Amino acid sequence: MKAGIHPDYHKVVFMDASTGFKFLSGSTKKSNQTVKWEDGNEYPLITVEISSDSHPFYTGRQKFADKGGRVDRFKQKYNLK
Repeated sequence: MKAGIHPDYHKVVFMDASTGFKFLSGSTKKSNQTVKWEDGNEYPLITVEISSDSHPFYTGRQKFADKGGRVDRFKQKYNLK
């Protein structure tokens, strides 16, 4: 890799703002806030609004609005079978 053209990649802690869930990952994102992690080291803290802990797809609280496709709606509208 060419030196000096890539951003600094380091470990950061991401925290879900709605649930407080935290996980350690690598990122190029920087932050002024820091947090002490389970391994005893301090890492930058990045607060996110949604993570796998609060996203409806991963939590099973996703709502499916199945209204059918175009053909189904057309048939229903004109009472066709």
